[in-house]
Amino acid sequence: MHSKRLMYGSNRVFDFLVLWILPIGLLLLLSSLFFVTNRNVLHKFYYALFSAPTLLLLCLRPREFKELLREPLAIAFLVFSAWALISLFWSPEQHPDTDLFKRPLHTFMLFAGCGLLLHYRNELFKPIFFSAAVIALVVCLCNLVAFVKGFEPGMRMIGGRGALDNPLLSSHVFGFFCVYWLYVCMTTQRLSVLWFSVPALAIMTATVLATGSRTPLVALTLTILWMTFISRNRRSALLIAGMVVGAAGLLLFYPELITNRGSSFRFELWSMSLQRIAEHPWIGHSYDSELYLTLALADGYQLREPHSFALGVLYYVGIIGFIPWIFMLGWGLYKGLKERAQPLFILASSLLMYGIGAGLTEGGGILSRPKEHWFVLWIPLALIAGLSIAQRRRSVLRMPVQALKPAAFEQLCSHAHVIEADGLGPKVLRLADGRFLKVFRPRRWYTSGSFNPYSERFASNAEQLRTLGIPTPQILGLYGLHDGSSAVIYSPLPGLTLRQALQSLDSSLRESLIERFGQFMAQLHERGVYFRSLHLGNVLLMDDGEFGLIDIADLRIFPSPLRNALRQRNLRHMQRYPQDRAWLFETHFEQLAKGYAAVASQGATAKIRAQVQALAIPSA
Repeated sequence: MHSKRLMYGSNRVFDFLVLWILPIGLLLLLSSLFFVTNRNVLHKFYYALFSAPTLLLLCLRPREFKELLREPLAIAFLVFSAWALISLFWSPEQHPDTDLFKRPLHTFMLFAGCGLLLHYRNELFKPIFFSAAVIALVVCLCNLVAFVKGFEPGMRMIGGRGALDNPLLSSHVFGFFCVYWLYVCMTTQRLSVLWFSVPALAIMTATVLATGSRTPLVALTLTILWMTFISRNRRSALLIAGMVVGAAGLLLFYPELITNRGSSFRFELWSMSLQRIAEHPWIGHSYDSELYLTLALADGYQLREPHSFALGVLYYVGIIGFIPWIFMLGWGLYKGLKERAQPLFILASSLLMYGIGAGLTEGGGILSRPKEHWFVLWIPLALIAGLSIAQRRRSVLRMPVQALKPAAFEQLCSHAHVIEADGLGPKVLRLADGRFLKVFRPRRWYTSGSFNPYSERFASNAEQLRTLGIPTPQILGLYGLHDGSSAVIYSPLPGLTLRQALQSLDSSLRESLIERFGQFMAQLHERGVYFRSLHLGNVLLMDDGEFGLIDIADLRIFPSPLRNALRQRNLRHMQRYPQDRAWLFETHFEQLAKGYAAVASQGATAKIRAQVQALAIPSA
């Protein structure tokens, strides 16, 4: 009994951390630089709400670590970090800073946390990014207005309030969210979202220009080329045309933004860095080695970065450390290209390309605490790794959403039989070839249905349930319709709804079937399946005698067996249907409870019994 309580408590802790704490931690990591007073606050937010919870999650369930080790990006990072730590053996410092050992761990927790979050709570990924982008947009708009009002020649926008205190470093974060709004403009099919995203993109682009930094302009150019290459649609042509017009306008009206500061000593810095790299080309100078570059042409001004991420990696850990580092960049782009049918991979790989472009002329430190440089390297890589892990575990769809023109939709439905309809038209149709077409109406732009269309939820839930061994319809295609609706085509499961089957049976056979349904319901709960719309009309008794689920858009799969409150809520929903209530909770409740107890724990069964008794339903 004690071990069961301990396991129940462990499951509740795991669920709370992965479902609630990690999303908050990711949101703060993405947005807090805009409103915290200094970077130390960001560090505390990340350590307390993302890194430490992720480490605890891996300790609670070591099998999650095994899933993480199946990801090439995670393995490459571990190899890179291991070599960086090994390089401390030839460190010029007698007593290396212990913080150097923590940094790889915290960075690795970013990979692990993204993998856990995108597997168990992937429906929150788009809202989190959108919320962070809106925070960035509002702050940047306010700062941009203040900058324009007080503008004087030669001024560079830093970032206003918050922890952003350097125009070049600030431009990394501004460019990061500029890429996000560019991604939304390229991929959204909803006109209202497009009308909002285009001005947002213009504001973020103006903010990047206001920093006076040229590095993000190079990075954004590479990002636009990458995004058009992997998207290859009509908007890609418009994007290229817009880039050409923008570049021409910039050179025509503000050429000094490009030419005023010359090369900013980049060539001199790179030349000196290469000379230092040549001293220890294979093993590097050590992870904690100091790099001082003195510019003779700038009155002896001293810098501590080579202003190139690649040169920084070569200096600190040499060619041996450079190999896993360059592999991470190459694999991330390869994965984005391979999975370009999925919009989230387009976003993550575009952010990585932006980071590669920014790293050409900026940066140099290889492993740091959370700061602006994370936006151009570790965050994009962690997102790609997390998406890959979630896709491998079938919690992120592989199937692309295809656009279905009105004429093609009408032709598809021309000889179909309407199964279900509402005031707006057909909702479920049986097509001429026996397949089913289910239509989902568009939701308001600010609802969860706009971020994660119900057709995609339906398909994703079907995929995940099948991996759990629960029969569901076979998804054949996902479609976006011209009016903003979405649709899914699937092969139906053979059989009758459980409600239809019970109507045709006598009392003794009905008791046996309800007992089996009790077992099936307990299996759902023990596997973490919370089907909000569970009732006898959504459960099929298939031709082979097994149970299956239909109409599964309104379903969530939790990381652990359902807590007692959700099990009871599931039963309360079933009691809303008079015929279901009469069969399950009045006439044959003992059979239902007996079947449930055969799979679920004694405590969970007792809670269900207590709930039904509390409702004071008269016995038949």
